[in-house]
Amino acid sequence: MFRSLYNWTMGLAAHPHALLALAFIAFIESSVFPIPPDILIIPMVLAARDQAWKIALVATIASVLGGMLGYGIGAFLFDSVGQPIIEFYGKADYIESFRTKYHEWGAWIVFIAGVTPFPYKVITIASGFFELNFGVFSVASFGARGARFFLVAGLLWYFGQPIRIFIEKYLNILATLFCILLVGGFIALKYLL
Repeated sequence: MFRSLYNWTMGLAAHPHALLALAFIAFIESSVFPIPPDILIIPMVLAARDQAWKIALVATIASVLGGMLGYGIGAFLFDSVGQPIIEFYGKADYIESFRTKYHEWGAWIVFIAGVTPFPYKVITIASGFFELNFGVFSVASFGARGARFFLVAGLLWYFGQPIRIFIEKYLNILATLFCILLVGGFIALKYLL
């Protein structure tokens, strides 16, 4: 299963509209979608190493813009849109108790969520709901998402073909580790908030 998904993603990575697909995934992941854009960044950089920095930049900008959408959901549509998303992640009971912590540590919370497997969309919505300063939110988001995506792209650019061979050889193990990290992010969300 992972092999066919990997092959499909590699094919998409070489497609002329791959950057648009990446921008779309990065945008919606920051506000509602559960799958991170790394699933496209990795094969796109492996397919076109000379485009690594452009790929990271597109992912960063789209992700930050998507985060701003999440902020807007939290600020203006929390009851109708944000609340169901927060409930989906099992965090509705913790919102009020988290408000005080959020104002004190908001920039760091946004930054940490932006670079880890922690569900970033929950933090973007919470930032709007808790009225975290939009400038602080934007700077923390840009720094975090940029650090994450440029690090991934940089490592893939630097190691190139050997990392591709490694990924293809250990795809099942790496996919399992990715799933564990993704689930771990959701579990961390449950216990940290």
